Amino acid sequence: MICSALGDGICTLTIDRPERANALTRAMLEDLDAGVARAGDDDTRVLVITGAGRLFSAGADLAEAQAGLATDGIWERLSARIAALPCLTIAALPGTAAGGALGMVLACDVRIAAREADIFYPVMRLGFLPQPSDPARLTALVGPARAKMLLMGGARIDAQEALAWGLVDRVAPRSGLAEAVDAVSADARAAPVAHVAALKRFWTG
Repeated sequence: MICSALGDGICTLTIDRPERANALTRAMLEDLDAGVARAGDDDTRVLVITGAGRLFSAGADLAEAQAGLATDGIWERLSARIAALPCLTIAALPGTAAGGALGMVLACDVRIAAREADIFYPVMRLGFLPQPSDPARLTALVGPARAKMLLMGGARIDAQEALAWGLVDRVAPRSGLAEAVDAVSADARAAPVAHVAALKRFWTG
């Protein structure tokens, strides 16, 4: 289930399946993709993607992953749509962000993590390949050796190490995550939509 809220120029999409570690089904990914598309069609200045409860997402629902979701094109379509949005995009991580869920995190402009968060992408151990665009996006943030540590070495890093690597841009207490998002997004929320889009074009073309 994906919960969405829109107001004051900000659209928030929340992965809301806390009883299953916010594991993503194909239906949830379709809902996320539709939510991101809507954000691109209205006067959204800021898109925030987050998770309900104490996690962002543990990645793909295991049963659906084994049935083919792990290699479904929906992951790449979603991350490409996020990356192309003409607004500021923020991933707010209240806790663990793992596996395929990292695709949308890497596609965002800014990543803000709770101190309790950790990040890992266990494709080597699980026998899957990452989404096609993820290695390049990850390498752009942390460099090739650290990208290989995460994807090939199975590294699991906490929020402070992720901050030191450049994988996240700010760390806050979980209770202060919303305030951290507000602080980063304040200027964009107050600006005209056209100005936000014009600035974003420096990166999206």
